[in-house]
Amino acid sequence: MVHALSFDIEDWFHVTGVPELEDETTWPHRSTLVERRTDELLEICADHGVRGTFFIVGWIAERHPALVRRIADAGHELGSHSHRHRLIFQMSPPDFREDLRHSIAAIEHVAGCRVAGFRAPCFSIVPGCEWAFDELIDAGVEFDASLFPVPRENGGYRCPDEPHVCRLAPSGRAIPELPMSLGWLGPIRTGFSGGSYFRLMPGPLLRRQFNQCERADRPAVIYLHPRDLAPDCPVVPMSPKRRLYLHAGQATAAAKLRMLLSRYRFAPCGEVLRAALPDAFPDDRL
Repeated sequence: MVHALSFDIEDWFHVTGVPELEDETTWPHRSTLVERRTDELLEICADHGVRGTFFIVGWIAERHPALVRRIADAGHELGSHSHRHRLIFQMSPPDFREDLRHSIAAIEHVAGCRVAGFRAPCFSIVPGCEWAFDELIDAGVEFDASLFPVPRENGGYRCPDEPHVCRLAPSGRAIPELPMSLGWLGPIRTGFSGGSYFRLMPGPLLRRQFNQCERADRPAVIYLHPRDLAPDCPVVPMSPKRRLYLHAGQATAAAKLRMLLSRYRFAPCGEVLRAALPDAFPDDRL
């Protein structure tokens, strides 16, 4: 079993649901951790001899071009994580089209290589946003990794919880989909392999969830952000619940990532999808 390794490259102030950070004009004036912590992710990958998919916010590519080149030069797969990290269900199709294509152009311009996949900020393709799949296909995106198969904050779309061909686009066209991983905590079906799920879950329980995926012959999908590895991440006023989700467990995330990379096999999202769905990609893709 080969699992999927991915990272959403955004800065700490790109998080949603925090009123103080919603004004985009303040972003250029805030402290940044994206280069330092993404370099840490690159170092961890190099230490374990693995490649992953880096879903990059276009805004980051424009302001940190050398970082994007380091990711590409290390042989990792590139994806778009939108341009301004806005929730898809808060956008119109024309707004999303402009944002998506802006992000792809920004990433490809500095990386010198193709953007293969897309992941929506906060997995925010929800029922009613099926039009987004047509926009992805029209933009030349080869696979999507935006669906979270159970309801969650800002996201959730019921779908198979293994790699599958997504036919939700209103046009009827298909796109390979790598949904986020689910595991069982008693009777509860929940995420475990990224973000706050990953940071809050003890290492032994993470291994148990990965073992369950392997027994089911279903790849798990790690998804982490640079801030997930940053116990020194700035904290601004927010609700206690939001602070827990955004900051708890940051001091132990890197060690848990290294543990998993040493125990299981990983590859970029596109490779995992192609192995699972070989007929879903034309010969000239991925």
